[in-house]
Amino acid sequence: MTDDLRYVYAVCRPLAAPLHADLTGVAGEPPRQLAHEGLVAVVSPVPERDFAHEPLRAHLEDLDWLAATARAHQSVVAALTTVTCPLPLRLATVFRDDSGVRAMLEDESERLRRILDRIDGHVEWGVKVWLGDSGDGAGGAEPSAAQPRRVPESGRDYLRRRRAGNAAREESAARAEVFTRRLHGDLARYAADARLHPVQSGPLTEAGSGRNILNSAYLVPRARSEEFLELIGRAEGTLPGLRVEVTGPWAAYSFTDGPDGPEAGGTP
Repeated sequence: MTDDLRYVYAVCRPLAAPLHADLTGVAGEPPRQLAHEGLVAVVSPVPERDFAHEPLRAHLEDLDWLAATARAHQSVVAALTTVTCPLPLRLATVFRDDSGVRAMLEDESERLRRILDRIDGHVEWGVKVWLGDSGDGAGGAEPSAAQPRRVPESGRDYLRRRRAGNAAREESAARAEVFTRRLHGDLARYAADARLHPVQSGPLTEAGSGRNILNSAYLVPRARSEEFLELIGRAEGTLPGLRVEVTGPWAAYSFTDGPDGPEAGGTP
């Protein structure tokens, strides 16, 4: 249709086989491959009434619409990741028509090929480390409602107890920092590249999850992924009060040419 725009999910090398016939993307449309001089853009049509500049700006303020679009975008990128090493584009990357997509592939050819060469044969794994709300449970925690507070015998006893609690929390945090630094160093040695993202806080963290002290991504050769996960498994449980969270394998969202470029996909 003449009012359809072109939504671009990712750029990759030519695929050896077509995408799965049942795969659908944004707006419920199946993605297709648009080839240009050895590069392939994976695209699907989207209605101009939703993805032209002004309506898209409005939609991006609608969290339900944004979540549904992000899920559809990720489903296509995830399908590509099983058969190739795609370079995911930023959510809601849209062009007027096929000619506009081909022009992008032409203009960005050198950079796109360089990134695809770098991520070829690799996947991204995300690793987060969480420190429990009360550290390792050694003092300093406030009594729960089910356990009434014991009144201190004196102000001096109260201050002594508070100092002991603060010292326990500081010691727990110091041990957690050492653990996190060592874990990141060990994982980075298994990876071709690594990224440290800002730790999550505020509304980004779930209630009761604790404090995020590591939020990292690793570009790992597919062939070494099992060893990479085994290393994390050996580290888990070695320090009480810490929880290690692993996500992936993802497309190489974190390993594009800079976070502000049009190719950057952001953290999955």
